[in-house]
Amino acid sequence: MRQILAVAAGLVLLAASACSPPTPPRSATPSATPTGPATLPTPTGAHPVGTTALYLKDASRPDPWNLDVEARELKVTLWYPTRQRDGQRAPYMTPKESELAMRRYGIAGVPDDTLSKTRTNAIKDAEPTGRKLPLVVLSPGFTNPMSTLTSLAEDLASRGYVVAGIDHTYESYATTLADGRVAECLACDSDTDPGFGTGVVQGRAADVSFVLDRLPSKWDGSGLIDRSRIAMVGQSIGGASAVAAMVKDPRIRAGIDMDGSTYARIPKSGFSRPFMFLGSAQHVPGGRDTSWDRDWKLLTGWKRWLVLSGAEHQSFTDGPLLAGALGIRTPAGVLPAARGAELTRTYVAAFLDQHLKSQRQPLLDKPSSRYSEVKFCPAGCGQS
Repeated sequence: MRQILAVAAGLVLLAASACSPPTPPRSATPSATPTGPATLPTPTGAHPVGTTALYLKDASRPDPWNLDVEARELKVTLWYPTRQRDGQRAPYMTPKESELAMRRYGIAGVPDDTLSKTRTNAIKDAEPTGRKLPLVVLSPGFTNPMSTLTSLAEDLASRGYVVAGIDHTYESYATTLADGRVAECLACDSDTDPGFGTGVVQGRAADVSFVLDRLPSKWDGSGLIDRSRIAMVGQSIGGASAVAAMVKDPRIRAGIDMDGSTYARIPKSGFSRPFMFLGSAQHVPGGRDTSWDRDWKLLTGWKRWLVLSGAEHQSFTDGPLLAGALGIRTPAGVLPAARGAELTRTYVAAFLDQHLKSQRQPLLDKPSSRYSEVKFCPAGCGQS
């Protein structure tokens, strides 16, 4: 199965699979006048946000995609609370990464560096603050760099979380490594191989465990982290990887899969740690993807299955927020970008507050008139 890049709503992928790479449309050209650089929505929490990047090398295993590399190299972007309100805002991506993104998604008619001009909220290399904060690991969708989850990461950090976003090297169109090399997507031509999805989530689970192992020694601010309170959130194959990582690594207490078909096998005896599915209409019970139906029965602890009316596959990412900068209109019936970001931030934060901060969230107990787009499954998914 192939993902189809929709011109609508920016970098929107209508995913038939959690991991297949996007196929450029026949004419991915702007349909409106570009609005200028995109600005990510302001974080909703009480804290200013800092960010920094780490570059880690796992010498215990070769890279699964590049046979010429004997050690797996990873870029990890950290977001965290800070007291610093002024300073240089972190770049969304480099001009080269923007160029590769525009080429990959077939966007024409706007400058190649457009996405690199996206305005973020986090202050680069700001001094971290706080004590014993929960840690949230983020994993992006296949072909997407970690930057496509920046809005969510900034919001969580403003609410008092340390966020570690992993760029899974050679699985996205561009990852800039420590020495300035840009690793392009070597995995993108392998998505039809037998067992591809299973292999990807296993590799990402290994990436996550390695990052958790190395954070204490590689980040000066790691003393902020309460290592007894760790969760993982991912979009698409990143969400599928949350399941795989939790099955493998007991340090991860809770997880969220945002619109990703799952591949890792949950033990038949059941899986009791808290888990939430948050998806688009393709993930209604008995819908196009049935992996959630299978796994729902094996989740024996706290669980929720939420579907957002009007959401597309990339509604849980920054993709729709970038549409205006690319001169792309959102079609009728698709969840507006700002609303999609609000719903994603709200429900992800509610889940994490309940399971990592022990703050009960009535929002997760039943449908809300304030967030009427959110349907509780299995019952209620078909309600308008």
